[in-house]
Amino acid sequence: MSVLAIDRLNVAIDGKPILTALSLTIEPGEILGLVGVSGCGKSMTALAIMGLLPEGATVSGSIDLKGQPLPLTDDTAMQAIRGRDIGIVFQEPMTALNPLMTIGDQVAETVRLHTAVSQREALEVARRTLARVDLPEDRFPLTRYPHELSGGQRQRVAIAVAIALTPRLLIADEPSTSLDVTTQSRILDLLKRLVREDGMALILISHDLAVVADTADRVAVMDACEIVEQAPVGRIASGMAHPRSQRLLADAVHLPRRQARAGEGPPVLQVDGIVRDYPGSMRLFRRAPPTRAVDDVSLIVRAGESVGLVGGSGCGKSTLLRTVLALDRPTSGSVRVMGEPFTGARRSEQKRLRRHIQMVFQDPYGSFDPRWRVEQLVSENFHLLEVQPDAGEGRRRVEAMLEQVGLAAPDADRHPHEFSGGQRQRIALARALITRPEIVVLDEAVSALDVSTRAQILALLADLSDRLGLSYLFATHDMAMVRAISDRVLVMENGRIVESGATADIFANPAHARTRALLAATPRLLRDSLAPDRSQDGVLPTVETL
Repeated sequence: MSVLAIDRLNVAIDGKPILTALSLTIEPGEILGLVGVSGCGKSMTALAIMGLLPEGATVSGSIDLKGQPLPLTDDTAMQAIRGRDIGIVFQEPMTALNPLMTIGDQVAETVRLHTAVSQREALEVARRTLARVDLPEDRFPLTRYPHELSGGQRQRVAIAVAIALTPRLLIADEPSTSLDVTTQSRILDLLKRLVREDGMALILISHDLAVVADTADRVAVMDACEIVEQAPVGRIASGMAHPRSQRLLADAVHLPRRQARAGEGPPVLQVDGIVRDYPGSMRLFRRAPPTRAVDDVSLIVRAGESVGLVGGSGCGKSTLLRTVLALDRPTSGSVRVMGEPFTGARRSEQKRLRRHIQMVFQDPYGSFDPRWRVEQLVSENFHLLEVQPDAGEGRRRVEAMLEQVGLAAPDADRHPHEFSGGQRQRIALARALITRPEIVVLDEAVSALDVSTRAQILALLADLSDRLGLSYLFATHDMAMVRAISDRVLVMENGRIVESGATADIFANPAHARTRALLAATPRLLRDSLAPDRSQDGVLPTVETL
């Protein structure tokens, strides 16, 4: 008997179709990958199964769990099922977990809600469950709070909450999207092990066919509120029939066409011996030793060159970038921009040089003032120019820049919340480029985007580099992104650069264990597409040439 059977499920919110004639089944011990671009209905499918649809939703069709219809309209009955028979793991554990509760209490809460056990007995279940997800009590006491854990460790706590009572069905909604590739690989391996040990069914929701190909037994592709194709996971590489499936595969392995740079131009950014220490915390009457986040890092970015800085979470990438941009003061070392001293320079000199080096952050929405229109956001950097344009000229420049990054001139009058994630990242690029810089620094600028949007942004970055002669310093945890956008690669671990070289050479012959580990953690579908093969004209290969 199927664990879950959905038959012609239709969901509408205030009359707008959200899911259309959706049907699927999943068997015990099976992993089903539910794949599609942002907004196609994947998460709404999960919420419909959990009975967590928003007010105003109308539902028709049926959802059966182990042959029994789910009481979707009876919230009290569904509360007894959620957590006991169906568990869910959300994308962002820090928002899913209660920051005021210890990790032991959060797992124990699920146990006490559904069973008549004491707090002590519930904590014992929590202890065993956290150990199952590789958080043993001797290293991770039950008294810890979520903020004391890394992103991957918090996601393990969220998984422990979901599996504490060994549910029949587990739903994981983008459980690894915000994690670095090595942590993502470990989380996916953990989910596969739990399915194998408990015989439960798993719905893995993702936008990335490469992740699903490594994890699932079967794939269901969603597009525009409906499932358009279902197939064994082996069909992903050999070829799926529907155009949306084919597009997702092409986007997953996409390498944008861009002219490779020889790296022989003059230096536009030079970093020499940067060290960044953070003071240790106070312990009783003495201070703990300082923490070294960046340890003697030197690098050069030349005119028109794209340099990839790659490493796992916590390796020091973001601290290095903040120091390079003079947003953080180094303990020692120096940064030169366009050949002139940047760190330690007078404020007026830094302001003059800041026009030449601009930043694009991972989360554009978090870096925007939501009350401002796009024109205000993009034109904010005009204060860095020696001669600032008047209102009319400023408007014309903003409109022209929006069109350069693939938006429309009238978008200048809209607010950030009116755009998709990919469009907001285009706005962030427009803001960075409005001063016509020579260097753009990107910190995980595409890691939170779905594969289709990511492919579009990478193609845009390649096009802007060719047209404007931009230099990039691109920080990421994803080797596929480095391959797509970089001429040279710097691999970072524990605050140090442990390997560097031309992108093709690094991918062909990785020398350091960290580089090999990052490549090994990359999904197999992507590893196969990242073969270090360049065409004879020096143009990086596109997906059509792979």
